[in-house]
Parts: sequence; structure tokens; C-alpha cells
Amino acid sequence: MLVAQNNVPITVMLVNDQELVRSGLARLIADQEDMQVVAVASSGEEALHMADEFRPDVILMEVKMDGMGGMAATQRIVQHWPEARIIAMSALEVGLIPTRMFRAGAVGFISNCVTVQEMLRAVRLVHAGERYISPRIAMRLALNPFHEKGKSPFDELSERELQVALMLIDCHKINHISDQLSLSPKTVYSYRYRIFEKLGLSSNVELTILAAKHGLSDVNTSSNPYK
Repeated sequence: MLVAQNNVPITVMLVNDQELVRSGLARLIADQEDMQVVAVASSGEEALHMADEFRPDVILMEVKMDGMGGMAATQRIVQHWPEARIIAMSALEVGLIPTRMFRAGAVGFISNCVTVQEMLRAVRLVHAGERYISPRIAMRLALNPFHEKGKSPFDELSERELQVALMLIDCHKINHISDQLSLSPKTVYSYRYRIFEKLGLSSNVELTILAAKHGLSDVNTSSNPYK
């Protein structure tokens, strides 16, 4: 087992908008002699401030969150602090999301379905300076990278457009998206129009179907990674 050097615990920051998940992860990590949770954030916005204040050794970052998602938060943290070691966590295991997170600056990517031992191993490896990607995700990407017909159409979207698209896919109303992203409803409608135009769509239903096809929706995610 990898251990922290000189008996100094690995400091960890958790970023997740679900309180139950945050509490569970914090308790699991607290049980490890070589790890210590030093900060817990419930949003990407909080993560920016806490990362700057605590400078943890490793950040466990949920990808899909209301407001500033994990992708935007990762990008901004790395821009201000290039040494940040961020592990993305998501139920979305194929297609655009893993690739976009690595582009944003993450050095690890694990599925929300990993075992406790794999999560802890990822933290230790990333802290040791290595990159980590869950074997199940690596296999699925290797078997079908960006799907057999080429790159994902969602790759045409900007970071903000993808953020809005993910919230639309999750059935959030325009006013909710407006509040969460601190944008006017008119601006959100403009993003929605550009998303539909770039993807050749005309409705939220078509967006959701396309998202499921390209691994951007976890609605039908199976516990079996090989289906």
C-alpha cells in the first residue's frame, strides 16, 4: 500500500453538492491513517475559495453539480494553481466528460461506482505524482472512444454551452439555470438556442436522446460497465 511520506497525512478536499455523499466520503477518508480531510465544498464556487485557502494535496471533484460544475471549477483552480492534483468523480464514464475533465486539468478520473479501496488507491497514486483512471473507464474508452462514428457532437460546444446543456439534460428549468449560473433568463435562452443550432436539434427531448447516445446522461447507466 502506498503511504504518505514522513508520516505526514495526505490532505484531501471534497467537492460534491450532495450532503450524504460528502459525509460518507469524509468519514471513509477520516478512517485512513495516512489521510486527512481539510476542506469540504458543496459547489464549484466554494471549491475555488477553499482550494486557494487550504491548498490540499488532492481534490476529489464531482463533475456534475448545480451552478459552477466540476469541469469549470477544475479549469479555474488549475489556472490559478497549476500544481493542483484533482481527481474527477462522475457516473458518466464514456465519451466527452472524461476527456473534457482531463483537458480542464484533472489528473485522475474515477467512476462513482468504484470500490472504497480503488478510490483510496487513486488518492494515493495521484498524491505520489501519477495519473489515475478507473480500469472500467479506461476499458470502455479503449473499446469505444468517442463512439465508433467519430468524435462527439458535443465537442463543438464551449465550456459554458456544455454546462448549460448538462443542466438542460437534467431537466432543470430556464429560471433555475439562470439562478444557479448567475445569468439572466434571456442569456440562458441564447445559450440554449446556440446549443440546439450547433447540434442540429429543436427540443430538449432531442437533446436528452443525443446526450444518452454519447454518454452525457446517466439516466440509464447500468451497474455493469461492459453492457
